[in-house]
Amino acid sequence: MQDALSDFPLRDEEGDVRPEFLHAVADALEEGDVSRARELTLDLHEADLADLLEILRQDDRARLIEALGQDFKAATLPELDEAVRDQVLEEMPPEQVAEALQELDSDEAVYLLEDLDRKDREDILSKLPYFERIALQRSLEYPEDSAGRMMQTDLIAVPPFWSVGQTIDYMREADDLPERFYEIFVVDPAYHLIGCVALNRILRSKRPTEVETIIDEEMHPIPVEADQEEVARQFERYNLNSAPVVDDDGRLVGVITADDIVEVVQEEASEDILAMGGVGGESVVDTVWETTRLRFTWLVANLMTAIAASIVISFFEATIEQMVALAVLMPIVASMGGNAGTQTMTVAVRALATQDLGPANAMRVIWRECAVGLVNGLLFAVIMAAIAYFWFGSDGLGLVIGVAMVVNLFAAALAGILIPLGLDALDMDPAIASGVFVTTVTDVVGFFAFLGLAALWLA
Repeated sequence: MQDALSDFPLRDEEGDVRPEFLHAVADALEEGDVSRARELTLDLHEADLADLLEILRQDDRARLIEALGQDFKAATLPELDEAVRDQVLEEMPPEQVAEALQELDSDEAVYLLEDLDRKDREDILSKLPYFERIALQRSLEYPEDSAGRMMQTDLIAVPPFWSVGQTIDYMREADDLPERFYEIFVVDPAYHLIGCVALNRILRSKRPTEVETIIDEEMHPIPVEADQEEVARQFERYNLNSAPVVDDDGRLVGVITADDIVEVVQEEASEDILAMGGVGGESVVDTVWETTRLRFTWLVANLMTAIAASIVISFFEATIEQMVALAVLMPIVASMGGNAGTQTMTVAVRALATQDLGPANAMRVIWRECAVGLVNGLLFAVIMAAIAYFWFGSDGLGLVIGVAMVVNLFAAALAGILIPLGLDALDMDPAIASGVFVTTVTDVVGFFAFLGLAALWLA
């Protein structure tokens, strides 16, 4: 069976790693069959090898990297999940890591180095040639998640007085050009950015044409310290394939390309989703202790909200004792409010992240969400009033739960929009803290409205 595996692809029809392939690689590594492990993995694409490394056990990862030796593809490293990447880098000697960095684009090399311990980073950098080491150190000095960290320093810049022919000859003869590029940048002697020329325009212009006459007037330079989210929005807003990065003095320092933005979008989306679930920074390869530690704080916060809701319920113990039906129905009110609040909060957090929600349209969106909450509250009030009446035979109970439903769904909509807006105004990430606050509001308001109305009308 194992001999036949090499004739099959790594992935199945759904794109998942085939268990048979995984087991074959793992068995070869555990049995010390280095040649078999190399045969199975040597020709894998970097992204496929990264996926395989992520689902192997940690000790098997180390064996596979050792088995591949100098044939281990450097481009695999940026494709790895952060936790796995750190483990893989620990298994590789500094000399091998340094060699790998020289094969990568400068932005990918920075991506690998930025999360390493200072001592490990300096040890690896010391193995690099002088100019590459200086370039990487300069990029690492920029703020985390900034344009300076994600930009490539390999680019093509020419003076404005060059002709198209000179530019083409330069690109043919130079040895240190980036592997892929979309634009030629035009700079003055001090490297101040003058403009840029799309590669297709260079190829379609006659050789004697001076570069400065075909400069694209519409240019969108990015400040080197701009946050990566703002960079992604600029690429989306102006449909860019690449953009120059400039320092405070307008000097060209790098370039950002569309493939870098795809990674940023994926990273930011993953961060927001994990943060809203209270598992920010977690990975499926983390240990039990690391996962427990990351989730514990969020669960403590949720415990506090549950205690707050329980305190509200305790105020109405006598009312609940008189009518057991209240205990049966009150979770429905809180649950519906929580779900409605989560819906509004999710839309609000996403709109804030994409800048579709801001001061210019905040009031209109607030009124819309309140109207939605009120309409949904009225609709579910009718439904729950009917259910309560036929279930318990009490029109008073139906009226109480109906009014409570209107109150809580309206409060949920209001909290779901105002809390993210408030946190954003305080420069706090609304994705991280909104869930706890919205849940607290819907639980407290839901229980208080339902039990309070019951105490007034049914006691």
